Amino acid sequence: MATGDVTIFEEFVDQIGEEKHNFDSDTLKLGLIDNSTPPTAADATPTWSDYSGNEVSTAGGYTSNGETLTTVTWQEASGTATLNADDVSLSQDGSGFTDAYWGILYNDTEATDMAIAFVELGGPVSEQAGDITISWNATGILTIAVS
Repeated sequence: MATGDVTIFEEFVDQIGEEKHNFDSDTLKLGLIDNSTPPTAADATPTWSDYSGNEVSTAGGYTSNGETLTTVTWQEASGTATLNADDVSLSQDGSGFTDAYWGILYNDTEATDMAIAFVELGGPVSEQAGDITISWNATGILTIAVS
């Protein structure tokens, strides 16, 4: 897996069929974790609580339980549904974390905080070293296509 790749949890496919997400109204967050427990696509029923024990320090500008995604859109065109949002940015902070390896995208509105996907940050990424921007692909965070 290359740095910056977004990987969908396999369980997410089941969650769609069970109507667990409403991307038009749910609050999505990106929580940052260290490398103590790397996520895998096959993690069974992944939720934020599976990873939050390895969350990076919130001493700097990072918010406990992750950054809220803004301008979230869920659109379908020509048989392809796309989830997108604004990039996530954190300003350099001398007291911030130094050990981010993964971002866990999860649904904070859903009762168990179901995890949707994860992004490999190529860590360790340090908030102390400079500004951090997690830029989503120009085609969206994730797409689901009918073929």
